[in-house]
Amino acid sequence: MKRVKLTVAYDGTNYCGWQVQPNGVSVQEVLNRHLSELTGEKIETIGASRTDAGVHALGNVAVFDTSVRMPGEKFSYALNQRLPEDIRIEGSEEVPCDFHPRYKDSEKTYEYRILNRRFPIPTERFYSHFTYVPLDVQKMQRAADFLVGEHDFKSFCGAGAQVKTTVRTILSADVEKKGEMITLRIRGTGFLYNMVRIIAGTLMEIGAGNYPPEYIQEILEARDRKAAGPTAPARGLTLIGIEYKE
Repeated sequence: MKRVKLTVAYDGTNYCGWQVQPNGVSVQEVLNRHLSELTGEKIETIGASRTDAGVHALGNVAVFDTSVRMPGEKFSYALNQRLPEDIRIEGSEEVPCDFHPRYKDSEKTYEYRILNRRFPIPTERFYSHFTYVPLDVQKMQRAADFLVGEHDFKSFCGAGAQVKTTVRTILSADVEKKGEMITLRIRGTGFLYNMVRIIAGTLMEIGAGNYPPEYIQEILEARDRKAAGPTAPARGLTLIGIEYKE
């Protein structure tokens, strides 16, 4: 028996999220089915990030165990011939049998894209959040700077999360504007349920002038979800990648 690690990219538009659920088709369900057909075994993958419905990924990670003799690096080619066009394996490799994608020390990078212009662009509707309200990127960046470091992010945690602690470490948070697209790129060692989307929603409130950048400090100190801004829509969020420490 060996363990194979997959780097998975997907367009989350047509899925109810990563994790297998009874109320719709998930990315994990599709992956499990095609792996089971390929190997002749009942395969159940373990994913690194349980992205929500409509969230995209360029580098989510999953592992599975198999006894087939196919080399680990060949699974990406075999799977990509079977998977639908909105799911692709960007790489596959054999890893130690105790490698767990959620519990091994790692750094995750997310991007949240905001289309900021007078009218929406139809081709961007599944991959960015549109707002016509002018946003001040400099204010958003000043606010984002307060998030870097180790903090209790309870105010930025969605309801229903079951975690031992809401303390997380953000390594970088950058807000950039190119043309009419604003991108929040945030990297950390771990994230809470809906954390990036709540941060994005809060930064948009600050960019719109509803709060000063320094208000982020008060939100953190409050440790109360009601203190932060709204949860931004899922479609603007993409899991860019996960880097594991040696």
